Amino acid sequence: MSVLRPPVVRRLRYHRHAYEFVFKALHFTQETLQKSSEVEVEAHVTGGELLIGVRDYARQQFGRLARVVFTHWGVRRTDDIGRIVFELVERGEMRKTDRDTIADFIDVYDFEAVFEREYEIDVRAFVNSDAPTT
Repeated sequence: MSVLRPPVVRRLRYHRHAYEFVFKALHFTQETLQKSSEVEVEAHVTGGELLIGVRDYARQQFGRLARVVFTHWGVRRTDDIGRIVFELVERGEMRKTDRDTIADFIDVYDFEAVFEREYEIDVRAFVNSDAPTT
């Protein structure tokens, strides 16, 4: 008779909210690119497309605090987003194609640049078009 060991539960490398965010960013990206999630091949998003979606969704959700939020989660570079994606693939929670690699996520953009230096606040929603301009 042998003793059964409980399954090994891997400790998450990043904060759990980072994994949830990547799922939401994936759905955001699919919607933005108008990719149907009903057909797997048509719904596929490349690493580069996902990273653009991560950038845009983070700006939308967190504004200028996006980098602070990511840092709190342990996500400091695009490489970290790739590690999250591939952890999710390993656990069977996401799928990839044979062409998808972790290299697709390495040094794609700089978080400080896209979330701070290049970030612009869209004030159009705050401008009252009926008010006289001076």
